Amino acid sequence: MLNAVYSGPFVTKAKEEFSNSQNANIQKWSAYVSGSVNRQEFLECALDWVSKGNVGDYMSKHRKDKNIDELKKYFNTVIDWVSRVFTDVESEMRGLEWGRLYEKYHKKTYNPAKISAGVHKLYGDPYIKNRRGIFEYILSGSVDTKLLDIRIFDEAIKRSVYAKQTKEAETKEISNCPHCAIGHDTNKSKIWSFGEMEADHVSAWSKGGATSAKNCEMLCKTHNRAKGNR
Repeated sequence: MLNAVYSGPFVTKAKEEFSNSQNANIQKWSAYVSGSVNRQEFLECALDWVSKGNVGDYMSKHRKDKNIDELKKYFNTVIDWVSRVFTDVESEMRGLEWGRLYEKYHKKTYNPAKISAGVHKLYGDPYIKNRRGIFEYILSGSVDTKLLDIRIFDEAIKRSVYAKQTKEAETKEISNCPHCAIGHDTNKSKIWSFGEMEADHVSAWSKGGATSAKNCEMLCKTHNRAKGNR
């Protein structure tokens, strides 16, 4: 595709660099870039990164260039930044949007030793389902847990906790949503159905709370979502 549409000196030199199986850098690049040299996927990745996703515009502008200095420099700058920040190479790094992550986070200062410890800790957490999200999670300040796809409470735990809370609430004649029970509106004694409630971590996962029955609390949907937005 690149050859047919943008043939010229730039593509020729770019292929010599990024589609050359004899290039000694291929092994290093392969830790972060997913694909094959023969299918020109390293070249496509390099172009995607330097062009911020606008490959067509970039190629139209540079197709007659006699050198690929900018392309090489940008690609290697991204690779070098990743390898400095994350000193341990993990298989899940391969194929991530490193160009986008570089643009978004490279001006921040990171402590590689702390980053390494953080990665190891998250890799050992059984509640994380998406290890590929660990790297952006750390780069962005370890706040957005959606990147990690934290394992939620299973149906058995939710129903068990619901039954326990509801029984206690009916005995005390208060709402089975602990937040409603301490309120002053008409819901302070409302018994919510199972389908009207959602499971919540009493102690947040980000603060060490486990996804276990002991750390599960059923809340009405309104209170659970209000808590999640804080």
